[in-house]
Amino acid sequence: MPEARARILAIANQKGGVGKTTTAINLATALAAVGRRVLLVDLDPQGNASTGLGLAPSARAPDSYDLVIGRASLAAARRRTLVPGLDIVAATNDLAGAEVELVDDPRRGFRLHDALAAGAGEWQHVLIDCPPSLGLLTVNALTAADGVLVPLQCEFFALEGLSQLLRTIERVRASLNPRLTLNGVVLTMYDRRNNLSEQVARDARHHLGGRLLSTVIPRNVRVSEAPSHGKPVLLYDLRCPASVAYAQLAAELLRRERVSEAAA
Repeated sequence: MPEARARILAIANQKGGVGKTTTAINLATALAAVGRRVLLVDLDPQGNASTGLGLAPSARAPDSYDLVIGRASLAAARRRTLVPGLDIVAATNDLAGAEVELVDDPRRGFRLHDALAAGAGEWQHVLIDCPPSLGLLTVNALTAADGVLVPLQCEFFALEGLSQLLRTIERVRASLNPRLTLNGVVLTMYDRRNNLSEQVARDARHHLGGRLLSTVIPRNVRVSEAPSHGKPVLLYDLRCPASVAYAQLAAELLRRERVSEAAA
């Protein structure tokens, strides 16, 4: 039997503070909770996804820097997490140097693709938490991925940078990765008491149509508290509105995946 191929999803937005890492951690947890084997690759030098899953900096080596520059295999870099079925390739500040070190490498945009191709079949889903930029690390994620999930914060300038990200996705698809698709855009930090949140939601529905997911992630204090305990919010408070929303997000993405596979 050939080794099954993991479904690889990059979680990307060049704006910081949009709930990207929170979405990566909790979507990965929600997928693992329904029995999926999941790998989260922390590709952000800040390492917040690693912290949010309880990994101390001293327990992260070899990390995603070692993986991208070819100093460690995927098997060596993976770490178990406190979530059954969820593994992680952690990140440290060392990853910030990768873009400079790889500048003369003709396959610099494919380093993560090559590393995952060598062993990602152990998992059903690989999620990549991208840095808040459109630099070489994000290009590596988009080149390795089958799809992209874009968290979009419910704030005034939310849609302003989205067109730039969508153009980057199109360029990567045209020149580096023809299988890359936009899996969807998910609204985050939605506050139903705030008229601005509903205005952003209306604008997003108008501009994005079916690319906007129906699941909306609410603003919730439990989401902010969970990382300080080294836990996803789904473990910190399973019944809070954000945990319910991330479970719904996982279910919606799995439904879309089944529809896509049936149409293929």
